[in-house]
Amino acid sequence: MALYIGVMSGTSLDGLDIALIEQSPAIKLIATHYTPMPDSLRAELLSLCASGPDEIARSAIAQQHWVELAAQGIHSLLQQQQLPTHDIRAIGSHGQTVRHEPSRGFTVQIGNPALLTELTGITVVSDFRSRDVAAGGQGAPLVPAFHEALFEQRTGNRAVLNIGGFSNLSLIEIAKPVSGFDCGPGNVLLDAWVQAQRGERFDRNGQWAASGQPDQTLLQSLLSDPFFATKGPKSTGREVFNLEWLQRHLAQHDAIPAEDVQATLLELTAMTIIESLQSAQSDTQELLVCGGGAHNTTLMNRLAALLPRAQVNSTAAYGVDPDWMEAMAFAWLAHCCLEGIAANRPSVTGARGLRVLGAIYPA
Repeated sequence: MALYIGVMSGTSLDGLDIALIEQSPAIKLIATHYTPMPDSLRAELLSLCASGPDEIARSAIAQQHWVELAAQGIHSLLQQQQLPTHDIRAIGSHGQTVRHEPSRGFTVQIGNPALLTELTGITVVSDFRSRDVAAGGQGAPLVPAFHEALFEQRTGNRAVLNIGGFSNLSLIEIAKPVSGFDCGPGNVLLDAWVQAQRGERFDRNGQWAASGQPDQTLLQSLLSDPFFATKGPKSTGREVFNLEWLQRHLAQHDAIPAEDVQATLLELTAMTIIESLQSAQSDTQELLVCGGGAHNTTLMNRLAALLPRAQVNSTAAYGVDPDWMEAMAFAWLAHCCLEGIAANRPSVTGARGLRVLGAIYPA
């Protein structure tokens, strides 16, 4: 039995998901812990996603605070489980993505793994994306290989959809290598708009979006972004889709009620997911959804309506909590790194070949 911890801080920046898994050889979720992100740290990390003054020093300080938060959460989890640190083989730490531009040959996740090792006394594996980018890949998404490991024994063609800040698909077909790609915005624009207009972190169950009607003219304007016309392998981030991007499109139209903008953004998320899926895997029999978007009832209903010939379910239907999928994935990626197992998929990222991902900071 080998125990690993995964730490995931996504583009929503709401907090850190920490998952403890057992790898023996099946993957089993043992325990979880959630650590909320302080408003001050969230604001600083968001600001680092764009150019600004004194970025190097600010980034160094922000990642120290991020690591302190992660270490506190890890110690809390271990205390809850009454586990000593030496029982944990490694921590897989994704860090916090502040820039992702594979077309320019780089991706940046801050998270000071050396400090995390010092604060926990546990081996840390981090920097999972860089090797794939160095091999000509997108460095994202990385979770399809993990989805394949979890669900490949199921029959039929299925897709696993993660809806975090951005949405990405893993396509699992019989007798074919897993494939996948980023579809576009997931919750990132929905969250940004509801926060700007109502001061709320997110639109609970999509209720505000459900109170409005999609504006078709605005929707077509948003869909005209060149990203949506590209085929995989592809990945994206806040460098492309952000509140400023939305405001530029809104400026080209007459005033639209705020709830209609929210409804339009939800339709954008749903349409780009389903159009991407149908283009890449037209005979999908089941769509399994994980990430925060799995709790958005309005979005889930819209996905089901746009994909009437397939079942649309949360991954909870197969005993995998949708909230912990990515944290579990980075725990598993740490296992793969230590075992020398290639965990990227060229069919997903476009890399020149299979690569072992991650940098190791021994305890």
